Amino acid sequence: MFVASYLTFMTIGGFPSFVEDMKVFERERLNGHYGATAFVFGNTFSALPYLALISLIPGAIVYYLPGLHEGYQHFIYFVLLLFACMLLVESLMMIVASLVPNYLTGIITGAGIQGLMILGGGFFRLPNDLPHPFWKYPLYYIAFHKYAYQGMFKNEFEGLKFDNNLDGEQVLRDKWQLQMGYSKWVDLAILFGMVVFYRLVFLGIIKTVEKMKPVVKAFMSVPMKQTTQIMENPCATPPQEDKIFYQ
Repeated sequence: MFVASYLTFMTIGGFPSFVEDMKVFERERLNGHYGATAFVFGNTFSALPYLALISLIPGAIVYYLPGLHEGYQHFIYFVLLLFACMLLVESLMMIVASLVPNYLTGIITGAGIQGLMILGGGFFRLPNDLPHPFWKYPLYYIAFHKYAYQGMFKNEFEGLKFDNNLDGEQVLRDKWQLQMGYSKWVDLAILFGMVVFYRLVFLGIIKTVEKMKPVVKAFMSVPMKQTTQIMENPCATPPQEDKIFYQ
């Protein structure tokens, strides 16, 4: 839980670079170098090697020092799930950067979204104990931490045997209240599916902003109609006709 939450939460520190990427894209898009689709694909693939290193090196340190489940297959799954979380959070922050270009506001927004997801992910409060109106429906099911926690817990506890004829599957089902109807690989697939969805949302926002900018500029360039108001001053000198009348 700590690795899936803390390591991904630190991705917020890269928000200023996301804002700079958006500024560079806007300038190069105006010059006709490439379109929004090429930018999204290029931004995604250029980040893959760095995110892989960030997932592999800290993942290896965290996995082997406390002596987690032995076997290279479990370690590979652990690293893949970390990689999916890192890519997903970066996609989320790109969406925030496209909507909130200000550094401070964007960092606060991204931290607030992830903070809500962590609180509703099923660790600090078990899934059956979450309040239904907001924390269980819909936050628990749309928070990627739910699937990250489930995947890591299944990866560690499945196959283990404890005292009193207790096995890892019973711990996951009864103690952690996880959904055991599908395997840990389904949780990993859901995370990668959320990555694709977030990137498509990011692409849709960019295209929508491009189409709306000319409309907004045209609306702002329309001159406002000026109205002339005539105010009567009662202290002013009356006209000549009024003087004659008064006399």
